[in-house]
Amino acid sequence: MLRAVLISLSESRALRGIAERSAIGQRVSGRFVAGTELEDALRVTKNLNTAGLSVSVDNLGENVTTADEARQSAALYRQLLSELSAQGMNANVSVKLTHMGLDVDPDLAFMHVSSLVAQAASLRPKNFVRVDMESSAYTQRTLEVVRKLHQQPENRGFVGAVIQSYMRRSEADVADLLGQGIRIRLCKGAYKEPPEVAFQPKAEVDANYIRLMKMLLKSGIYHGLATHDENMIREAKGFAIRENIARDAFEFQMLYGIRRDLQQSLMREGWRMRVYVPFGTEWYPYLMRRLAERPANAIFVAKNLFRK
Repeated sequence: MLRAVLISLSESRALRGIAERSAIGQRVSGRFVAGTELEDALRVTKNLNTAGLSVSVDNLGENVTTADEARQSAALYRQLLSELSAQGMNANVSVKLTHMGLDVDPDLAFMHVSSLVAQAASLRPKNFVRVDMESSAYTQRTLEVVRKLHQQPENRGFVGAVIQSYMRRSEADVADLLGQGIRIRLCKGAYKEPPEVAFQPKAEVDANYIRLMKMLLKSGIYHGLATHDENMIREAKGFAIRENIARDAFEFQMLYGIRRDLQQSLMREGWRMRVYVPFGTEWYPYLMRRLAERPANAIFVAKNLFRK
């Protein structure tokens, strides 16, 4: 019930306006979003790298409505990749296809993402572009773009996909992507989906997460397990140890500002840890969907707003 409420709130323009103008809203965004400008993202990335953590940077936004907006979004990502390289940061980027103009012109979106992947592959050292997953309306098109990009020899290993464990189709999608050697970020999913498309009970989503996690870790491909759920983390660690999978053969991923204690703990234990760092003005829908992904995070947010 709480999950459905949070997803609905993420779509409310009225509440978004109130949140963005309020003092409490600004405090929340300051804790869980790097800031509104590129310089903010670079500053936070540098600090996390200094602490020994890898980063994936995401410029918040999706569903642009004009070609010009898409071009501006792509240009910002090109600048981001250049700055990460110039400053020697341990960070890659995450991008949504609708932010690149998928709803405006699919060919335009593909051109923009293709350009970003080509740039990442040409840098020294080479970088990586993660194509984020959105709602089920975009699942097939998103995976098709990733496959098409990865089929180009010069892009192999430099572009990856995201799979959501609450989607009923995900096991088949994982098998297909693994067959092509594509890197995957596994998460639970944060969009409101009907029962025929997505598992609804948390127990079923968790069970599928574990099933898919085992497929990923046994594949021999470098993947990311995105979760703050200690049960999922415990399952992954235990499976890796039992199967003699090296601790540097995959990475855990968590959101900026959430479970920093757990991030540090995993790193001290020798597991790889990457922090997903969002920046930009579109923080309200992002944050509400992240809370919906695991409603227990709402309690965490409330407890930690005024902590250092």
